[in-house]
Amino acid sequence: MTLQLLVRRALVIAGVAAALLLAGISIQLAAAWTAAAAPLNDPPASLTSIQAALDTERDRSGALEAQLRTLEDASADLTAALEAAKGQVTSDTATAEELRASLAAAQDKLAKLEAALAAASAARATTSTTPTTTTTAGPTAEPHDDEDHEEEDD
Repeated sequence: MTLQLLVRRALVIAGVAAALLLAGISIQLAAAWTAAAAPLNDPPASLTSIQAALDTERDRSGALEAQLRTLEDASADLTAALEAAKGQVTSDTATAEELRASLAAAQDKLAKLEAALAAASAARATTSTTPTTTTTAGPTAEPHDDEDHEEEDD
């Protein structure tokens, strides 16, 4: 081995060592810079606080499930009421149609009766137009004075 080869190897080893040393220093500086830029002011949550929060959320979830069941029951009740109302509307519609038909029949019957009444009145008027003269003599009514009654009202 020649001296030149030994020097070259020593320089390469020194260069690699310097690069590794420079890398270590830059990592340390980056870590210090990051720690300074983002300080940890709030400590991480403890296990007991996490467990308490979990229990609280479980209780809340149970309450929400109970409310959901209540809403589902109310929705089922409303659906049943809506179906009953639809049935009632259908029944009322049929009854209204029957009543309309009954009213129309009654109006027709009334019109026929009025026509028959008018015909009977006309027939009676023609039979009573025959002159019959009857006079009855009776007492004549005396004139009535309203002045006496006006004083009583006052």
